[in-house]
Amino acid sequence: MRRVFLAATAAATLCLFSVAACAQSQGSETYRQLNLFGDVFERVRADYVEEVSDEELVEAAINGMLTSLDPHSSYLNQKSFRDMQVQTRGEFGGLGIEVTMEKGYVKVVSPIDDTPAFRAGIQPGDLITHLDGDPVQGLTLAEAVEKMRGPVDTSLRLTIRRGDQPPFDVEVTRDVIRIQSVRWRREGDLGYIRITSFSEQTEEGLKEAVEELQREVGDDLKGILLDLRNNPGGLLDQAIAVSDAFIDQGEIVSTRGRTKEDAQRYNATRGQLVPDLPMVVLINGGSASASEIVAGALQDHKRALIVGTDSFGKGSVQTIIPIPGHGAIRLTTARYYTPSGRSIQAMGIQPDIEISQAHLEPVQAAISRREADLRGALPGETPDGAQPPATPQSEAPADEESGADEQIAPIQQGTAEDYQLARALDLLRGIALYEARNTN
Repeated sequence: MRRVFLAATAAATLCLFSVAACAQSQGSETYRQLNLFGDVFERVRADYVEEVSDEELVEAAINGMLTSLDPHSSYLNQKSFRDMQVQTRGEFGGLGIEVTMEKGYVKVVSPIDDTPAFRAGIQPGDLITHLDGDPVQGLTLAEAVEKMRGPVDTSLRLTIRRGDQPPFDVEVTRDVIRIQSVRWRREGDLGYIRITSFSEQTEEGLKEAVEELQREVGDDLKGILLDLRNNPGGLLDQAIAVSDAFIDQGEIVSTRGRTKEDAQRYNATRGQLVPDLPMVVLINGGSASASEIVAGALQDHKRALIVGTDSFGKGSVQTIIPIPGHGAIRLTTARYYTPSGRSIQAMGIQPDIEISQAHLEPVQAAISRREADLRGALPGETPDGAQPPATPQSEAPADEESGADEQIAPIQQGTAEDYQLARALDLLRGIALYEARNTN
């Protein structure tokens, strides 16, 4: 028995020694790497061709460490931190685009409605390769964003690469960007609500939109179309609030971090803004982050039909960690999951019905004969007994080459030319009609 006890004691001592040795070894490696950083820092500080301040070097080193992790982690100096706080309140200066980095270029996630970039025709997925002729490769995302900002009424030339097209330049004039995150209007007996971003104003804006629609349309309100296209995201709590407005119970979204203890679940509360009304949600490749949370929650709960095209696929959570006296770091700390457990990251939300954006052109009808054109045909009658007006002959098709060189302007979302919106409204009317017939 004594031998067993001594053996167990020896084994435990060996384990403790091994853990201590392992921790000491890891600590030694960490200090060795920090010494390497110190050596390089001193070499750059002493021998670089131009004098660089210690603050610039340290900030660049920190930012390099963070941006090497993923496209959304970064260092915010005091000015950038203040700008970010202003932006989440819904007003800031610049061009009006949400961007990320891809292969060294600035990639447009989405233009913001009614901003200079939106009016200039910038589209989701565009790659910005040059700013005023200077290449963006080699710049961090923060540096590129800083270059795009500037005094109001000054212009910036963006060189754009779009799909397989040759690169082209777009001149954009900077302006103060004031975001009205929620817009709405009546579409017959339907309500159209567009959310352009998730700022501090979004929840109240949504409530106001629904109240105004209910006041204007009354009991005739047959459905809600929620437009999240080109919505780059924003505040998590606002995405949860918007989802909660349309879901009565159950999970809205969960986040999972590095350890099990980091997992969080956000659940809906009782009550809806528009209970029992059919819903359609519009998304596209510019719908990212918080807008994907809303679309995923409504889709998984079968509360709404999702239409459009695949969303952006940004399913990571960034935590802003202030550093007193310096600014803050934006660090990716978790991933988003829909109520059914789907990861949004790099997958996005797939629509239930795919509707791509398109330009529609009227088709000239072929020349044909109708009943009224036949010799001896009986005349028609109107309800008052009068003769109906003669039907004019169909005109010959226009010259096919007449518009061959015309440039097709980008579709402005929410207008009469918005094909996706028109299809979504037709779909919502059909759902509302079907449900009404089944309940009668």
